[in-house]
Amino acid sequence: MKLIVGLGNPGIEYQFTPHNLGFLSIDRIASDRNVEVRNRQCRALTGRTQVGEEPVLLAKPETFMNLSGLAVRELLDQYQLRPESDLIVIYDELDLPLGTIRIRQRGSSAGHNGMESIIGALGTQEFLRIRLGIAPEKKILKPFSKRQLKVVDEVLDTAAEAVQVILTEGPGAAMNRFNRKKEDDDAEPDTT
Repeated sequence: MKLIVGLGNPGIEYQFTPHNLGFLSIDRIASDRNVEVRNRQCRALTGRTQVGEEPVLLAKPETFMNLSGLAVRELLDQYQLRPESDLIVIYDELDLPLGTIRIRQRGSSAGHNGMESIIGALGTQEFLRIRLGIAPEKKILKPFSKRQLKVVDEVLDTAAEAVQVILTEGPGAAMNRFNRKKEDDDAEPDTT
């Protein structure tokens, strides 16, 4: 089983804010698979699905962002999962432009409080993460503008697709496909 955790803050006032892109990603994956993320366990809302041959537990911690590690640690323990092989965390990233996605297999929190909590609770930086850009947004708890929502919708589709590729083709294939600069997508192919 794989545990896919989206980071965010519970409550309707935070629902469509940049800091909740992780929650929104879990909602998109669940919607695409006709499952609901509403079971309460280990301080999180969860839902089960399958991606390819892989059973998956989708989770949205209810601990608020700064204590996300508590729920993640409890879920890993409950299902006897290992962070380095079984965990994927999806979250917002201030250092990347809105609409950008980056997949990494390890790394520091880069100042993200939710990631800091998870790394502290697990005692390791060795787990897969999908970072969704929100720059230049500085007000991470203010709702997205109408103009931004179109880009957000596209990045949520991309995040769901990235999870599919990670679980069916592996992290390396997903990083090769999704960790490209935006300009690379628009560039003319080099025929020389």
